[in-house]
Amino acid sequence: MPAFSRYLGIDYSGAETAESSLKGLRVYQATPGEPAVEIAPPPSPRKYWTRRGLAHWLAETLADDAPTLVGIDHGFSFPLRYFEVHQLEPNWPGFLDDFQAHWPTDEPHTYVDFVRDGVCGNGAARSGNSRWRRLCEERCRAKSVFHFDVQGSVAKSTHAGIPWLRFLRAQLGARAQFWPFDGWELRAGRSLIAEVYPSMWQQAYPLEGATGDQQDAHAVASWLRDADASGALDVALQPDLGESERAVAEVEGWILGVPF
Repeated sequence: MPAFSRYLGIDYSGAETAESSLKGLRVYQATPGEPAVEIAPPPSPRKYWTRRGLAHWLAETLADDAPTLVGIDHGFSFPLRYFEVHQLEPNWPGFLDDFQAHWPTDEPHTYVDFVRDGVCGNGAARSGNSRWRRLCEERCRAKSVFHFDVQGSVAKSTHAGIPWLRFLRAQLGARAQFWPFDGWELRAGRSLIAEVYPSMWQQAYPLEGATGDQQDAHAVASWLRDADASGALDVALQPDLGESERAVAEVEGWILGVPF
């Protein structure tokens, strides 16, 4: 019996501003036994999703109490080294507040690069180093969340997306579990939001005629559906980590599907 009634794969984009219509921001939805289909944004003059529009849509969608598994392809937290250098408590909710105060990329007319360049916010006081990597990134050879301006980078989408995780957490409260920060064990009846890495699954779910962003979102939604049906999700939610590694991952986050 599947634990969830729907599965959302989100290929994120950190381009432009929170109000910009972004071709690279794509959403696919699957349901048990049914193929993943693309979800278009609500009718508006904008053709594609905006980050703000997506966050509000997610808040409304997940509030209906239909348990939903959501995979988003940007970092949910930073390496432990970041917390140490900036003398922050190893606490994810506190990190979200502190990050948004310095990188207010959810505010109107704010590019990630505006904060990087000192036009707004105070990114210089909360910067990182591209050599710093989370444990999960080392395990799956993903790029650092601070590795800007290179192909395949998730740095910009991570810095644009983290404030919206804070928004969703405030809006949804107990309805949603942010994995693994709210615990590794699945909480029955709740939606679950997790970080994903589409490259792990994209070849298994080819989509003819799709853009790379569509392909990634489709692959995430499809894998989440199949993993819930097969029992692979239960394994993915409990990666083979030692006690000290698990403690690190509870601060840095973990990529769903990376086994150890």
